[in-house]
Amino acid sequence: MMLRLLHTADVHLGARHTDLGERAAVLRERQFAAFRTSVDLALAERVDIFLIAGDLFDSNTQPRRSVERVAAELGRLARASIRTVIIPGTHDVYDGASIYRAYDLANMARAASDWVVVLTPYLPEVVFPPLDAIIYGRVFDTKRSPRSPLAGLDAASDTRATWKIGMVHGALSIPGRTDSDPVVFTEDEIARTGLDYLALGHWHSAMEGRAGSVAYAYSGAPEPVAIDQDGAGQVLLVTLEDRGGRHVVSIEPKRVGQTRVEKLDLDVSAVRSQPDLIEAVGRYADSDLVFDVRLTGLYPDELDLDLDEIERALAPSFLRFRIRDVSIPGTPEGADPPPDTVLGAFLRIAQDRMAELEQASSAAGTDEAATGARTGEPKSPIAAPELDPDEELADLREVLRLGRHLLEGRQVTL
Repeated sequence: MMLRLLHTADVHLGARHTDLGERAAVLRERQFAAFRTSVDLALAERVDIFLIAGDLFDSNTQPRRSVERVAAELGRLARASIRTVIIPGTHDVYDGASIYRAYDLANMARAASDWVVVLTPYLPEVVFPPLDAIIYGRVFDTKRSPRSPLAGLDAASDTRATWKIGMVHGALSIPGRTDSDPVVFTEDEIARTGLDYLALGHWHSAMEGRAGSVAYAYSGAPEPVAIDQDGAGQVLLVTLEDRGGRHVVSIEPKRVGQTRVEKLDLDVSAVRSQPDLIEAVGRYADSDLVFDVRLTGLYPDELDLDLDEIERALAPSFLRFRIRDVSIPGTPEGADPPPDTVLGAFLRIAQDRMAELEQASSAAGTDEAATGARTGEPKSPIAAPELDPDEELADLREVLRLGRHLLEGRQVTL
């Protein structure tokens, strides 16, 4: 009458984090700690099945010791009569060099093969009669799928078990946004599967939804992997219940990661100098914080900021720190130049484009908050545009500042 799951994905064990320098090892250990905490939670909650919906490993090239650490955790689950089901993702893809071909996780975990199961193109599903459950894993032996992973999946007509759970690592289709993703599926396809629950991986921020009668969710990464993943750091406890013949799915997020991700918009017009800015941001110092600062507002001509210097000064105070300038340069004193002059046309074109970019940046932020983010590919679950609006806006701000000076007859020293 009831089935309990712990759903995780995108653990990315062994990620190199080349941009972090000596702190890369710290974040790798945090990622493993979050995985171990997820196992602890599964044991405490006495779930029936532990689901890993792809990208358990950041790549198929891992030291044996790292795989042994994972197997030891899976062994803890098996000894507590909790089954584990894993699907490969797009980082640990099931190709000829797959880590799941090279290592027998069940054997390494000292568990029977039906207690630690890796679903592959050649083992697309597993039935657990004691739980009256079937798990469907739709994966391919190439990173880019030749078709939708949900094509042809008809769980409704499958009479082998009552509870029907699917696992997919890929992107929910968003026209114009996720078209180039390696694995794409639609909400209509989800609705037609007849599943009770679809456990998803690939987006690193959590998201829940429903397509027809099917509940689906991205668990997000249990520990943030990139600076913009403010919906990461958790796993999902999923309970499936039969209430008078009606299957009801409830989803409860549970925090397992140590890292927090925060964003701050700072009005640059209130900044007096670079040292003052460093002091103000330094008040947020926290070794568990990934901090993303954006300079907004009207940029005073007399202010001189070097963002690289600021990042170097503040980086030791945070787990990861980034500062970006999306402010608008101050307008010339007095009336705007006539629109039919070179300066007037330049200002109008530049300002119109900046307004478009601000709108695009705001829309992208809304999409990320709604659907989460990924790593190693686009920075969010919605495929990033070819040009980052924030970066183009920062470049255009400098173009407008320098161009205005030059067209007004002032020489600028760079």
